[in-house]
Amino acid sequence: MRATLMYGAGDVRVENVPDSTIKLPTDALLRITASCICGSDLHPYHSMSRETGPARMGHELIGIVEDTGSEVTTLKRGDLVVAPFAISDNTCRFCRENLQTSCSHPQANFLDGIPDEGGQAEAIRIPLADGTLVKLPVAADSALIPSLLTLADVLGTGYHAAIKGGVRKGSSVTVIGDGAVGLLAVLSAKRLGAEQIILMGRHRARTDLGTEFGATDVVTERGDEGIAKVRELTGGHGTHAVLEAVGHMSAYEQAVGVVRPGGVISRVGVPQYENAPIGFGSLFRHNIILAGGPAPVRAYIEELMPDILDGTIEPGKVFDATTDLDGVPAGYQDMDDRKSLKVLIKP
Repeated sequence: MRATLMYGAGDVRVENVPDSTIKLPTDALLRITASCICGSDLHPYHSMSRETGPARMGHELIGIVEDTGSEVTTLKRGDLVVAPFAISDNTCRFCRENLQTSCSHPQANFLDGIPDEGGQAEAIRIPLADGTLVKLPVAADSALIPSLLTLADVLGTGYHAAIKGGVRKGSSVTVIGDGAVGLLAVLSAKRLGAEQIILMGRHRARTDLGTEFGATDVVTERGDEGIAKVRELTGGHGTHAVLEAVGHMSAYEQAVGVVRPGGVISRVGVPQYENAPIGFGSLFRHNIILAGGPAPVRAYIEELMPDILDGTIEPGKVFDATTDLDGVPAGYQDMDDRKSLKVLIKP
């Protein structure tokens, strides 16, 4: 079968690899019908050393069940399913607390952490299939597929940012980052009733979509200038919640600069740093909460899917390009060059 591998920074290839197969009785084998490139895939695209490559790529996908292990009870051949980016049994004490990204099962993992599997491919083996996979009530060629695919990661991640940020009716919110997660954090904040949603981003096509999703203001400035603009828009106070969807230190520093006393900084951008200001002058002095983490998107699928099915929300609008597997390397480059927001892959 064909699959995407990253050999090092800037070096993405589509190659023939051994077919995925059932290895454990709790596995399911999927033929992938839709997947995509994630903004977080660009981090290794910038920094992966050749000593650590090649790595199989892709952690967001929809597929058709081709085979199951002997212990899988909730899925059958032909089912169309969405795969969250974290493998979980959905029964352990952490999963029952809606923290599937901390599942205690020995097979629990991130899809990116399974060495011989990846979502940017023709097929994939999914461990703990009963707990991980969610059946979709549509056909594989449904017009809703792009929006349903966002349940695998970016919609659930944007929603997690808003939930951990305590967004509720009447909240003021700043979203940092105009990538797919940032834009769906805007949509999520709107869904939860936020009154003021400030989107910090510089790319007009993206911020226009953010406005369509519910942003009330757009701030294109960065750094101290951007912080001053947000403060101006909020009467000098900052916002109750800051949803940081980038992962770089500069974004964290902006978040510290625009959060309101007593507010929450909710980070879902994968941090590209280990040390950050959290002391008296940054967070402690004004009782600011630091929250966020890898989104347990499995916990949100049943809640969010009905809004997609009935057309209340259309998160699939974040996909502005579509390709087959042959076009994946160029898709990485286009996303890195900001020519594309998010690339949909149809293997």
